[in-house]
Amino acid sequence: MRLDKIIRGSGCAITSGDAIVEIDAIHNDSRKVTRGSIFVAVKGYATDGHDYIANAIGKGARAIVYEDREAMERQTKALDTAGVTMIETSSSRHALALLAANFYDNPSHKLTLVGITGTNGKTTTVTLLYRMFMALGYNCGLLSTIANYVGTKGEEAVNTTSDPLTINHYLNEMVKAGCEYCFMEVSSIGVEQDRIAGLKFKAGIFSNLTHDHLDYHKTFAEYLRCKKLFFDRLDEDAYAITNIDDRNGMVMLQNTKARQVTYSCRSIADHTCRVMEQNFEGMMLKVDGMEAWSRLIGMHNAYNLLAIYTTAVTLGATAEEALTAISTLAPAPGRLENINGPRDISVIIDYAHTPDALENVLKTLRDIAPDRQLICLFGCGGDRDRSKRPEMGKIAQKMADRIIVTADNSRSEKTADIMAEIRSGMDASGRAKSLFIEDREQAIRTALMTASDGAAILLAGKGHETYQITENGKVHFDEREIVMDAFNER
Repeated sequence: MRLDKIIRGSGCAITSGDAIVEIDAIHNDSRKVTRGSIFVAVKGYATDGHDYIANAIGKGARAIVYEDREAMERQTKALDTAGVTMIETSSSRHALALLAANFYDNPSHKLTLVGITGTNGKTTTVTLLYRMFMALGYNCGLLSTIANYVGTKGEEAVNTTSDPLTINHYLNEMVKAGCEYCFMEVSSIGVEQDRIAGLKFKAGIFSNLTHDHLDYHKTFAEYLRCKKLFFDRLDEDAYAITNIDDRNGMVMLQNTKARQVTYSCRSIADHTCRVMEQNFEGMMLKVDGMEAWSRLIGMHNAYNLLAIYTTAVTLGATAEEALTAISTLAPAPGRLENINGPRDISVIIDYAHTPDALENVLKTLRDIAPDRQLICLFGCGGDRDRSKRPEMGKIAQKMADRIIVTADNSRSEKTADIMAEIRSGMDASGRAKSLFIEDREQAIRTALMTASDGAAILLAGKGHETYQITENGKVHFDEREIVMDAFNER
């Protein structure tokens, strides 16, 4: 594509060089630059792309986008930049997103893009929406924490919200494959870092807002602001769909131009839901006065299912079509995934890694099986929000009969230090019913070996993940394999 078309509407200004040149690719990593590329110098949190401008030019970059003129001039001072177009912008990060959208001919305008934001439930909701609309006969795409799908073809995902180049690449592939819808997780960090700038959303969904990512945002108010920005930027022809049972649900709508749609499990709203009964096999719901059975369990999943029902009918499906599809949906991988074992033991694997998510899952298990021993095994991620660690210890103490604290992606931190911070949230009674075992496999085997007959054992934090992240990098770690091996050894 020609350079002038790529930078159109992006706020970028050419300071030297030719706009009528052909561009083959856009990169913000100088190592990937090839002859004929644009290199966008983005100031990151660990490195500054401006420090690699000379490297990009040496590899054949045809254009350089920068925001720091002094840094650019230092890098190009001793270079021959003839044939290289220099482009200045006020924000390279924002420009990268707009250039990426233009380069792929704005694919988000050619399908119905639906984004969901919130602390918990994003992956479950987008995955279920993808499966529901596929079941309704539409060809769809999915951009989630777990995987990215173009129709039925999927690849493992890296981030909750990918970088703009990856997002627009996938959206373009979806358009080429004839996808009519794309369902996408939108993280607060993705919003703050302009990863979704230039995308046209037909609907935005808000699930809930609880304690998370304060290592990045520093304050809850800033975390809230970044979530709200997603709705502030929706167009007039879009829909803003919000959970009004969350205390911040209506906050999301305060400045939006989009058409507002509400859902609730507790009060009057455009769409409502009640849980009539539930067990480990599923639950009976009453949605807008109509009954439907779901294989998912838990009040938090009632909210997730109501969110997808609300989205489906808002986008044109009938209530009957939406509820019929809901009855066929299986849980997302690693979300209240149940493994039945000897002695009537149930092992539940769930991704819960925030205080609110852990409390929701433990409450669900307690409600379903109030007389069974409830064991909670969990840890907290290293190099992440430390303030939630004692809070999760306090929640486990309150709701579980026995607790095993262990590793969960400790990264560069010592697992023992993380466990000590979790332990600080417990009083003497909580510590008395807790074990602290650094090795997660040993911790799981200990939970299985010491559980009472009929116990429910929650393995929280890993969910769909099949790895541990240590100071040495990723290592294979699949809780399902460990549980099944332990059961088969009996």
